[in-house]
This record gives sequence, structure tokens and C-alpha cells, in this order.
Amino acid sequence: MKRSPRALALEALLRIEDGAYANLAVPAILTRSNLEERDRAFVTELVYGTTRMGRACDWLVERFLFRDLDPQVRAVLRLGAYQLAFLQTPAHAAVGETVELADGRTKGLVNAVLRKVADAGPPKPGDWPDDATRLSYPDWIVERLTRDLGRDRAIAALEQMNEAATVTERADGYVQDEASQQVAHLVDAKAGERVADLCAAPGGKATLIAHRQPAVVAAGDLNPSRAALVAGNARKVRREEVAAYVGDGRRPPLRTESFDHVLLDAPCSGLGVLRRRPDARWRILPSDVDDLVKLQQQLITSAIDLVRPGGTLLYSVCTLTVEETEHVDRWLSVTHPTLAAVAPPGAPWEPVGRGARLLPQALGTDGMYVLKLRRNPR
Repeated sequence: MKRSPRALALEALLRIEDGAYANLAVPAILTRSNLEERDRAFVTELVYGTTRMGRACDWLVERFLFRDLDPQVRAVLRLGAYQLAFLQTPAHAAVGETVELADGRTKGLVNAVLRKVADAGPPKPGDWPDDATRLSYPDWIVERLTRDLGRDRAIAALEQMNEAATVTERADGYVQDEASQQVAHLVDAKAGERVADLCAAPGGKATLIAHRQPAVVAAGDLNPSRAALVAGNARKVRREEVAAYVGDGRRPPLRTESFDHVLLDAPCSGLGVLRRRPDARWRILPSDVDDLVKLQQQLITSAIDLVRPGGTLLYSVCTLTVEETEHVDRWLSVTHPTLAAVAPPGAPWEPVGRGARLLPQALGTDGMYVLKLRRNPR
């Protein structure tokens, strides 16, 4: 029996509620469906959008609730509220077809609440209790980015990251965000030079670096399956210059001082790519940032050892917190004072210490930070 797009979306939402990742749950469900492309896109929009805007959807329905809900009923109500408030789906479709997803004993409740949400209409900006609810983020993310970017720029970044990510395809067919492409270009490797990409999965930057000149790239990842993904993507775009390996970036199986350039696209809190990872905003915790900074410092120390005299290190993260960007730069200036800063990219990148930051709203891309340093020749 063919299941409706909304039924498949509800299944995915319940899986995500149980801990599954959206980018894994949705493809798995769509693979075994027989939906046409248009309906498959609708499922993805429903799941990603409802997950992203979950806090806002909860507020929309909780105005009309007077008791706690089990996870399935809450997921159905979120799904209906998302259609009404953010997709502007006609009420007869959004309410009628969503109610059919509820079991018999809760159909009346779901119908009544969604009818009231529809009758109330989309909230005006002043109706929401606060920015975090309106934009559907945890309080701490809004507070942290407001502290680090200033309120207006933080709100603009958060609003941009509530928009669905655009698809940018390179000339070789690889799909990669424009900001990530710019980071790969900043490595500026010349033909025949050796580049180490210490945290390479899924391989987008490594394959672009190899394609540009080409340069020889040692592309590593701690996880064997992710290292295999790098190798597979290199084969797809026919970049034989990329050699994938399994290795911990803190103890890479590479010869010291043997690379012209080292790219460290470090694990981070990901607060610049939340449009692309709808459930990430609900997973990351404030304490994770401090743990990640420690890891970033360990990785940087190892990365520096791989750079030949006169070579460069490019540190990049897809986040916007001051701890993982400007504070890392300050730490480096103290622990490795002989590393010379290389001029950061210009507008729309903005200077942050010796590095530069690209806000999501600047180009409609992911948010990024880069810092390029040169090891002094002997």
C-alpha cells in the first residue's frame, strides 16, 4: 500500500525524536518508498522544516493545549503547524490530511488544535514570546551568537539558517556549498605540491584542491567508513591525486614537515551550518563548545608539525562562536608566536583577529571562519 508523503514524514520525525539523524532517516525512508520526485521533495521539506522549526511549532499549538502530549501526538501537531504557519498550506489540506495521521482516540484533539492554529493565522513578529521561540533555536544559541556577533547580525544569521540550503554544483558534478569551495581555494596549492587534509570527510575540499592545479592530497579521517567515503567521492570526480587514509588527526600517520600546505577543517559546534543540519541545533550543548576547542587545539598542534618550513596551515571551522574562532587565534599567537599570518580573504568575508569570518547572510551560504598561517623558513 502506497503511503502518503505526510505519513512518511511523520515516520521520519518520530525516528529523529528517538535519536536518528535527519540526513540519514529521510533518505532511508524515501529509498523504500515509491513516491514521485515531487512528493519525495515534499517529504524532505516537511521533515527538515518541522525539525528545524520544532520549538516555534510547539508554541503555536501549546496556546490551545491544556495537557501533556505523547511523542506521536506532538509530532503530528508539529507537522500540521509547520504546514499552516511556514508553508502557508491551505487549511483544508494541512488540517484534514494531517488529522488522518492521528490514531482514532486523538483525531478529535488534533483536529481541534490545528483548526485553532489555522484560525489564528500566522503570528506577527510581536506575538512571539522571544526571538529564540520565533526563530526556533535553543536559548543558549541565540544568546551566544548575540554576544559574539551583536544582536542584529546574530538574528540575521539565525534567520538565514532557517532557509533551506541551496544546491551548488561544481563543474565536476560534485555538490558543495560555495563557502566550502572558497575555503578550498584559500589553500592555494600549486601543481605538484603536497597537501594534507586532516579531517577530510566527505572529501569535497580535498577533491577541489586536487582538481584546481592539480595538487597531491593526503586526505584522512578517523572513521574508516568516512575515509572510504572520501575515497569514493574522489573516484566519482576522477581525482587520482587524492589518497584517502584512516588516521587520527591528533596523531596522523604522516611524515613531519613534509607538506607544502595543511588544511585543518576542524570538528566544531557547526553553528554556521544549521540550515543544512536541521536537528543539529537540538543536539549541540554549550559544554560541547569547550570540549571542541580542546580538540581543535590538539589538532592544530599536530597540523603545524606536518608543515614544511615556508609552508602554510589553513584552519577552518563552520561555526561562529568566538571561542572556536578568535580565541583559537589568540591561543595560537601565544603558543606558536613564530607563525606568520597570511592576509585573510576580503569582502564579503570580514576580518576577525588575524582570520576572517563569512556570515550566512553575506552570500546565502554556510557560515565559516578561516585563519591562514605560514611557518617561517629556516
